[in-house]
Order: sequence, then structure tokens, then C-alpha cells
Amino acid sequence: MVKVIASSIRKGNVLEINGALAVVMNADNIHPGKGTPVTHLEMRRISDGVKIVERYRTTEQVEKAFVEEVDYGYLFDDEQGFTFMHPESYDQVMVSKDVIGDQGIWLKEGMVCTLSMHEGNPIAISLPQRASYEIVEADPVVKGQTASSSYKPAVLDNGAKIMVPPHIAAGTRVVVMLDDGSYVERAKD
Repeated sequence: MVKVIASSIRKGNVLEINGALAVVMNADNIHPGKGTPVTHLEMRRISDGVKIVERYRTTEQVEKAFVEEVDYGYLFDDEQGFTFMHPESYDQVMVSKDVIGDQGIWLKEGMVCTLSMHEGNPIAISLPQRASYEIVEADPVVKGQTASSSYKPAVLDNGAKIMVPPHIAAGTRVVVMLDDGSYVERAKD
């Protein structure tokens, strides 16, 4: 175990909380106008999947578990879970749906993800920062509407709903920020 300051904790890190390992699902550093800055952590205990919420002063020490981070390529998913393959050894790893969580919608065949392995078991996943998807459904472009006006809803080829600028139409490939599912730009591919 390694001690680190709370403000350096990020989504996907594995911490030891009261003798049990927990994966960080969300980490926010809050700097109020008055008072001490705090780090608000939402975690999921690995052993039983219970959600834990903790607050630490940003300078407080937190126990970070030793976790091996390995890059794997996503292959497919079925009712048992998600299957990933190591790019060099071709070893396949099955990751359960509760480890992937709501990030599963962003997985695409061949996407390289970082799996956090603790004693040979996958306990957390980190997706790339962004990926490109095709718009399959979007409201039509309204003539005279400027790009600086409000966004409109659109549906991606993976079924996710995002908000895009008015000039984006169905069939356009767009880059999406995977942390929050926000539109970034038109894809250049």
C-alpha cells in the first residue's frame, strides 16, 4: 500500500478503506470560498459492490492499493460480461458487468482500455479520453440557426444520447468525451 494525498485521487484508482478495497467511481476536488478544500470520493467496494461516499481534506493521506495497470483490447460482450484480449500474449480476460458499470455503452470493438488488475483479477477499467462515433439520428438543421445557439439532442450508433451543435446531421462522425458523454468536435477520420 502507498500513501498519497487525497487531491491526487482520480476515477479508476483503487483505495484501501477500512481494510477493504474500493474503486473510485467519481472524484471531485471542492474549493469553497471559505474553509478548507475537500476531496469528495464516490467509491464501490470490490468485495460486495456497496457504494461508499467519503470526504477528505485535500492534504490528507489516503492508502492507495498496489494495482497492476495493463492495456487490453475490447472484443465483445455477452450475458456473462465483457471480454478483453491482451495485445501481445492474446490472453483473454472476462470482466463482469458491475466492474464496467455504465461505461459499457462507450466500448467499441478493438478499443484499447486500461484494466486495473489486483492479484490477477480485473477490478476497474479506464477508457480512453475520447472516441469517435457516428450520429444515426438528429433533429434536422434549422436554416438561419447559428452555431453559437443551443445544442440539440442526437443518438449515436451505440445508442447513447448526446447534445450536439445545430449544424451536425445524421451520418456525421463526431468525437465524444467519454468521461461525461459530451460532444467535442467533428471526427477527422
